[in-house]
Amino acid sequence: MESSRARRRRRLLPCIALALVVIVGGAAAGTVYVQARAHSGGGVVSSSSATPSASASVSVRAGGEASVEPVAQPTVDHGVLLAEAMASVTVEDGAQVSVAVLDVESGASATYGNGRFDTASIVKVDILAVLLLQAQDAGRALTSAEKSYATSMIENSDNTAASALWRAIGQAEGLDTANGRLGLKDTEGGDGMYWGLTQTTAADQLTLLRQVFGEDSELSARSRAYLRGLMGEIAVDQRWGVSAAADGSGWALKNGWLPRTATGLWDINSVGLVTVNGHDCLVAVLSDGNSTKAKGISLVEASAVAAVSVFAGEGGGASAAESVSATASS
Repeated sequence: MESSRARRRRRLLPCIALALVVIVGGAAAGTVYVQARAHSGGGVVSSSSATPSASASVSVRAGGEASVEPVAQPTVDHGVLLAEAMASVTVEDGAQVSVAVLDVESGASATYGNGRFDTASIVKVDILAVLLLQAQDAGRALTSAEKSYATSMIENSDNTAASALWRAIGQAEGLDTANGRLGLKDTEGGDGMYWGLTQTTAADQLTLLRQVFGEDSELSARSRAYLRGLMGEIAVDQRWGVSAAADGSGWALKNGWLPRTATGLWDINSVGLVTVNGHDCLVAVLSDGNSTKAKGISLVEASAVAAVSVFAGEGGGASAAESVSATASS
């Protein structure tokens, strides 16, 4: 009569063989990274997926034991991806551009280009953020006059309103002090009443956008909602810039444009939030040395499309950027 040990051995072997077939078949499909071990024979059967994106390693041992072990995800260098996307953007001779982008859901970000740029009218977002922060510190709401100025300054980019609020916050000194709390490290307020000549970086503008659109902020939820609301109601003739990267489901922005008297060249900037393919992205694009306003706008829009494609594109972002940049080079 066959011993009970022999019967158990005969039942076990088919199970092991079946487990190996399932494991190898799953790996061949490119969906998992699996490793099967048969302790009784000491052999190892392993197979890795065609892509390094598997999230677990499954070990099957004699006796039916299975364990799942994490497999390290590949590191994605978004800076490299952004540089590759920006290679499709045409920048005319003498102009320069810098971009910073953040995927709100994942928190991943990337920056392209460096140096400081004139803010032109994008500083108006900073001015209002500082005014709101100062009002919070004083435990007060904005006055009716301040609200009227804020609406005109953001929605219509009114310079008279901006000058009034620039004085209210203490001009460059007030801006720089508050920016220290907001986390802006490389932004310096313009001299005197030249608020449009405030110097900033794309990275600092991304930091400011995180203060406006993120929850980890020095600004209260009420202050953030107020500023975001104004940025979502920009005058129709100013709805260009980073909004070119949106799919139509959502955007909020502020643009800046400034012709330099000495050279006749244009500073063109755009900052804000765009939604595309279900992703919310914060985007800041700064440029200078543009020969015309139109070419500067095209450069900013092509750069925004390229930047957002790094996180929300499905391979079409680069071609979209090429399409927009063709206008910039014409």
